[in-house]
Amino acid sequence: MTVLEAPKTDTPDVPEGPGDALAALRRKRPWWQEIWRHKALYLMALPGIVYFIVFKYVPMGGVVIAFQDYSPFRGILNSPWVGFEHFIRFFTEDTFFMLLTNTVVISMLLLIFAFPVPIILALMLNEVRTKLFQRSVQTVIYLPHFMSWVIVVSLFYVMLTTDGGSINNLLASWGFEPVPFLTDPNWLRPLYTIQEIWKTAGWGTIIYLAAMTAVDLQLYEAAEIDGAGRWLQTWHITLPAIRPTIVVMFILSIGDFLELGFEHMFLLLNSLNREVGEIFDTYVYTAGIQNGQLSYATAVGLFKGLVGLLLVIAANRLAKKLGEEGVY
Repeated sequence: MTVLEAPKTDTPDVPEGPGDALAALRRKRPWWQEIWRHKALYLMALPGIVYFIVFKYVPMGGVVIAFQDYSPFRGILNSPWVGFEHFIRFFTEDTFFMLLTNTVVISMLLLIFAFPVPIILALMLNEVRTKLFQRSVQTVIYLPHFMSWVIVVSLFYVMLTTDGGSINNLLASWGFEPVPFLTDPNWLRPLYTIQEIWKTAGWGTIIYLAAMTAVDLQLYEAAEIDGAGRWLQTWHITLPAIRPTIVVMFILSIGDFLELGFEHMFLLLNSLNREVGEIFDTYVYTAGIQNGQLSYATAVGLFKGLVGLLLVIAANRLAKKLGEEGVY
């Protein structure tokens, strides 16, 4: 007795499960329908999208003046092209090595001392069991983030000035000579680092505390049963759990390696410490705004941005080779 087999016909593949059916439906749906379907999310993101388009992407068209002898009276279209003349001038001047040294040294200080502080604070706050005390500490360390750099530098000025500053008054009561914290070049970089930590560390803990909430509590219970103390639990459970977040934040910090910010350093600079405090950001302001060398300042800013882009790409690739997810 033979069994007759049904003839085979060419039929389209049918999705086997609900996930495959949903994926097939998404492939058929036009992009505008996807946007309309998630219109609430796109409306929430719209202010941020508009901000980046207007203030980040549109101004990028102005980088062409780095290759021109730009004049505001002639405009971009009528200004003569000079090629890489401004870049050659920048790289051959002695100012370049001073700016590069100052920027790299301060950036390294921030990576070594300022970057780990939010992680340490988050780990310490995570170990606090009294919620009222934890929230009180969080509120106190968050407050400096909402102060402008003008207020922060002014507070330190009041404390550190040689004419009636509280720190120098305390040193004088102990028999020491007043220390010129604000004018001594040796104190500029430590002051910059301390102020950066004081202002930004508390706010940075939010990201790491949020990452710690995703850690499975059963891991801590199992480790406690095995006899692991709080230190071992932090080292073997909490830190590995937030390691992807640390890597992403480190990559983003590398991207800002040459971009320390204009306002903070500008407020600390004076004629006595400028040699160790002049960085790319303040130099762009001096050359472009004060001296009117707009094309030259744009070339300096473009160099800084390209270096930051290359550093992000390199750090992201290195992170992926080490088994991390990276930024993209």
